[in-house]
Parts: sequence; C-alpha cells; structure tokens
Amino acid sequence: INHNTSAINASRNNSINAANLSKTQEKLSSGYRINRASDDAAGMGVAGKINAQIRGLSQASRNTSKAINFIQTTEGNLNEVEKVLVRMKELAVQSGNGTYSDADRGSIQIEIEQLTDEINRIADQAQYNQMHMLSNKSAAQNVRT
Repeated sequence: INHNTSAINASRNNSINAANLSKTQEKLSSGYRINRASDDAAGMGVAGKINAQIRGLSQASRNTSKAINFIQTTEGNLNEVEKVLVRMKELAVQSGNGTYSDADRGSIQIEIEQLTDEINRIADQAQYNQMHMLSNKSAAQNVRT
C-alpha cells in the first residue's frame, strides 16, 4: 500500500486555506470582525449587548425629540393664551377708570367674555398627535427616555 503523504498534506492545507479564505471574505463583505459566535464567542456576546444599548439609546433619543416637539407646541399655545390674558388685564384696568360709563363697562365686559371664549377655544383645539394639550380631554402625558 502506497500513500502519497505529500499530496494528502497539500490537499489538507489547501482545504484549511480555502476555509480561512471563505471566513476572511465573509468578514470583508459584511464589514464586521465577528459574524458568528465561532469567530469570537465572548466578543459576540459583548457586541450583542452593545447593539442592544445602541437601539435603546436611539429609542430614548426619538422619545426625547417627540417630547421636545410636544413641549414646544404646548408653549406656542400657552403664548397665545398669554396674549389674550394680557389683553384681559388691560381691559380690567381700563374698566376701573372712573371716567367710563356703564355702557363702556358693558362693552368691556362683552370683550372680556369673547376673550374668555378665545382661551377656551385655544385650550380645546391645542393638539399634538391627536392628544389634547391644554384641556382635560386627555390624560397626563409621560415621557420615557
């Protein structure tokens, strides 16, 4: 029985080199150093945890952005209410002036009632993603980051 030991060794080395080449090509094509647990089991576990943290932080960032948008929209509506309240204060001070007649004060009262209706309209229509912001039509909003 004759064996060509050199040919057997060359064939085995060729198979090993082909397997290594395949792994190297896989790493190059994916861009990752670790593509499967057999490449680096500990590294694969760490990479999985880091990827989970990245996804969690990305979601927290999106939640924070939405909360900021919600707050900015609410602030804009509150600024409108503030303008109305300033006008109501002006009218109240004006009404206290002794030179106005009862008819003048009646006109001021009508404007104050209209301004009150305006505040209620702003509160009822202030929405962000179909959530009412300034009325009791929806529950309190919680932000999770």
